[in-house]
Amino acid sequence: MSVKLDIQIADDLSESIEEPPPSSLLQEWAQAAWQGNEVTESLVSLRIVSAAESQQLNNDYRAKNKPTNVLSFPMQMDEAFSMPEIMPEIILGDLAICAEVVASEAQQQQKPLLSHWAHMMVHGMLHLQGFDHIEETQAEQMEALESQIMQQLGFADPYLITSSNTEHALMTEQKS
Repeated sequence: MSVKLDIQIADDLSESIEEPPPSSLLQEWAQAAWQGNEVTESLVSLRIVSAAESQQLNNDYRAKNKPTNVLSFPMQMDEAFSMPEIMPEIILGDLAICAEVVASEAQQQQKPLLSHWAHMMVHGMLHLQGFDHIEETQAEQMEALESQIMQQLGFADPYLITSSNTEHALMTEQKS
């Protein structure tokens, strides 16, 4: 089936930041990252946030007092609470993507802005579905899947490091 996005855009986005991609593209990218079966519909709440809101969420939920590109909040509902007759779709959870951080990272990494937005959407969607990158084997699996999805969408592999962005990629890894 499909992924349905409920998209909200914060009122306090920086004036200097380009508008987020259109909802049709965000929807397409979320759908491409959906790993569920063809029978189940899923629902995701996506909020495009400012750097201030991202920093607050990151501090509150991850104890990291800085803005970040994407935060994923998987739905944690007891299966006994599931009521398919009332709520036939699976609620995957919430995503918060920081427009300012995405724009800054795209520039620093010398990547097209649209490509980086797509990557953050795919990355967040995979987190909502239980993928992670804490352990090396998990990271390899998740990154390979992200690369495959991005290429299916017509974008370059987001993990290919070119000579122009090698230094930045290494600095980013050390900070994370």
